[in-house]
Amino acid sequence: MTERSTADGYRGLPGAFPFAFRRSDSLLFKSYVVLGGFVAALIAIFFTLAFVRIIGVTAETSATLSLSRSFVALLGVLVILPVLAPILFVARRHRRGIGDDARYDRRLAGAGFLFILALYVGFITTVPPEFQSDVDGASAPLVEFLYGLPWAAGVGIMLAAALLIYQVHRLSR
Repeated sequence: MTERSTADGYRGLPGAFPFAFRRSDSLLFKSYVVLGGFVAALIAIFFTLAFVRIIGVTAETSATLSLSRSFVALLGVLVILPVLAPILFVARRHRRGIGDDARYDRRLAGAGFLFILALYVGFITTVPPEFQSDVDGASAPLVEFLYGLPWAAGVGIMLAAALLIYQVHRLSR
């Protein structure tokens, strides 16, 4: 660990949250740090529980089924990384002193919020038919439409939103 990273409070991933929150002048970004941290923690808990379940199911099986353990871990990383990316990009930018542009922070926060929304929509789209529930109320037509989309559309929505975060970062530098 470098002397600078300990002096400014930036100590890797756990320190990036308070560091980015303190250094940003954007209220939208500060709200994303709070929500993004909560969503990332929730995703980490869900994927940890899924990983433990997969270990239990595949404990005494062949190597092919134990490969599913790695797949669950990889999916967890691929889902959680775009949630963390805006926070890490902004923290890195402020730590390096590249700029204190609140517009950059707001743009990344907006892209992060869009990813969280896309994650929700993508998860609804990828629910297997046997786990789909009947929905009543004003949101019923939307949920039924999302249930009707192919599984690949849900993955595509999430992937497009993740790529948007990177594009916003590249274009806003």
